[in-house]
Amino acid sequence: MLKLAGARLLQGRDVENVRSLLEADPVTACMVLSRIEAARTNPMHLGGELWGYGSDLQGICYAGPNLIPLRGGRDAMRAFAERARRGRVSSSLVGPARQVMALWAELAESWGPAREVRPEQPLLVMSDPPTGWVDPAVRQVRSEELDRYVPAAISMFREEVGVDPRSGGGAANYRARVADLIASGRAFARFENGQVVFKAEIGALSGTVGQIQGVWVHPERRGSGLGTAGTAAVVEHIVRVMGRTASLYVNDYNVAARAAYRKIGFRRDGTFSTVLL
Repeated sequence: MLKLAGARLLQGRDVENVRSLLEADPVTACMVLSRIEAARTNPMHLGGELWGYGSDLQGICYAGPNLIPLRGGRDAMRAFAERARRGRVSSSLVGPARQVMALWAELAESWGPAREVRPEQPLLVMSDPPTGWVDPAVRQVRSEELDRYVPAAISMFREEVGVDPRSGGGAANYRARVADLIASGRAFARFENGQVVFKAEIGALSGTVGQIQGVWVHPERRGSGLGTAGTAAVVEHIVRVMGRTASLYVNDYNVAARAAYRKIGFRRDGTFSTVLL
């Protein structure tokens, strides 16, 4: 029986070839492209490894805090799974639904059970300014506001992911991650009486796309339109100020959020899947 070629670690010129290939679909590849672009000035910013499959890179996968398969068929996913089983460093799989679910099928026996599998997450995009009300009170968070912002970020994480990001000794690392988002101008909030009532971040930022994450509204203010208008304000910043396309992905069962994003002007560009470990 013919043995399948394995996945290989990509370095140097291969990484630039990966960048060129991924730029053909910059919205889907935003999370990985942002890391590749940052690593050009500081290799540590890659934060993981790039794996390739096939002589022409028919398969591409990023392995770091998230395992992100971006290209490739079942043979490529088998090769990536074989390499991933050598040592697990990722806490989730995320990316294009076809690749993620095929890779998870290969990894489930050794990495499972998953805490949660979200197979259908519409990937949304918009390159024009938002329609409707844009909340003028939503602004970039200042560094001195970190202590007021972190509790809201923790609440969002616990609601969305189902675990406390401070567990297992992760408090300092999570706080540092939030502080970095604030320092880079990628955390946005509406404050009322010193309290965060809306928040969102640009979690990944490539040269052409800003991917929104962590959208959250204080429980006492939900249903008031703050989420829609606040997200529109972040889109406005991405499109008008940064000159990029705005993107995000949302759980298919979150009917309210999907309706809000349609109201802003987002359109569907694909489907993501996420496996939480």
